[in-house]
Amino acid sequence: MESGGLRRAYGVLLAEVDAGGFGPAPEGQLSAEQVVAHLVANDELMIQATEALLAGAPFAYYELEEDMHRPQLDALAAEQGGLRGLTALLHGTSDRLCGLVDQLGLAAETPVETHLREGFDLIVDEPLPWSRTLDLHTRVHLPKHQAQLRLLRS
Repeated sequence: MESGGLRRAYGVLLAEVDAGGFGPAPEGQLSAEQVVAHLVANDELMIQATEALLAGAPFAYYELEEDMHRPQLDALAAEQGGLRGLTALLHGTSDRLCGLVDQLGLAAETPVETHLREGFDLIVDEPLPWSRTLDLHTRVHLPKHQAQLRLLRS
């Protein structure tokens, strides 16, 4: 498996993040900082699953909930010094994930117990080949948050 599509999706998303100029989030929605913290936390989960597969695990686990622990997202944002620090971290985690994906080869077809909930757009609660989960991340998850960030631009 190669990460070309994933790298392109991250490129579009990171261009949106790097452009900055975000305003406050509408009531009940994530702020730009929280969106980027969510993406960093998600990258870390995906890195863990990918590393497990690269280590030869016959099965792995990946769970992402839409409103991934808002207090923890806020804590991560504070720990990183806000949006600028989170952005630097996202550049690193996305690059690391893509590098690991490039190493997967046939391990990309290993089933991973996947639990995803992103609004009504993306709900998965079953084992999927890791390549399929990565494809959903590339085609649905990253573009959704890129659009969300664009709407937050003031």
